[in-house]
Amino acid sequence: MPNRSSSEKRLRQNVVRKARNKSIKTAVRSLIRKTREAVAAGEFDTAQSQFLLASRKIDKAGAKNIFHKNTVDRMKSRLSHHIKTAKQAAS
Repeated sequence: MPNRSSSEKRLRQNVVRKARNKSIKTAVRSLIRKTREAVAAGEFDTAQSQFLLASRKIDKAGAKNIFHKNTVDRMKSRLSHHIKTAKQAAS
């Protein structure tokens, strides 16, 4: 337990921020999973709409420094590449 009032406040802030970051990360992972599942099922229209939602959420998380900017770019790139290669393989 913290000894100073400033460190007690810092602990409270860290708990709140950890919960907020965790919920955002979970939401991002869920959207990525839904996009990948749609691609696996061959539903490319659904996958594209899910990708747009996921990329928007990923960008917002990157703007809030929940993910590093390079991680944001890598996530979006991998997801778009996954959709693109699956479309080409299907056609």
